[in-house]
Amino acid sequence: MKYLKGLIGAVLLIVLDQWTKYMVLLHIKPVDSIPLISGVLSFTYHENRGAVWGIMQGQIPILIVSTIIILAVVLWVYSRIPDTKKYLWLRIIAVMVTAGAIGNFIDRIFRHYVVDFIYFELIDFPIFNVADMYVVIAAFLLIFVSIFIYKEDRDFDFINPKKGDRHE
Repeated sequence: MKYLKGLIGAVLLIVLDQWTKYMVLLHIKPVDSIPLISGVLSFTYHENRGAVWGIMQGQIPILIVSTIIILAVVLWVYSRIPDTKKYLWLRIIAVMVTAGAIGNFIDRIFRHYVVDFIYFELIDFPIFNVADMYVVIAAFLLIFVSIFIYKEDRDFDFINPKKGDRHE
């Protein structure tokens, strides 16, 4: 059942990401930018042919292979997470990382660039998209749950999950 829930969650998040990018291509690309809060936040069309913050420009084959490896690792970890309410946060984090990776993977495969559009002008933060938000939020959640929720489970063993899960 955890696989079905994970699949449904990932598909919904991927659809949301792809829908936002489609809307950007229809409405933002023709005008380049739409201010939401003048001088602070705008939707600004950007084609990212690299990775996060524009690194590795033009290295699409390496990014595709890296994404496949990351997805394999995340799916392996997901398969090791016990299907109990206690580990719901870890499953959510894995689904968010998967959706973020696949959302940008789809762009790289079909467009040969990633559609970015959320721009914090006030701090000149690199332009990003919804899939990027999934990965960043998942990273913060992982840190948070590691410190505050799973602090007593430091010995959880992903190789032998039943052995490391004292609370099963």
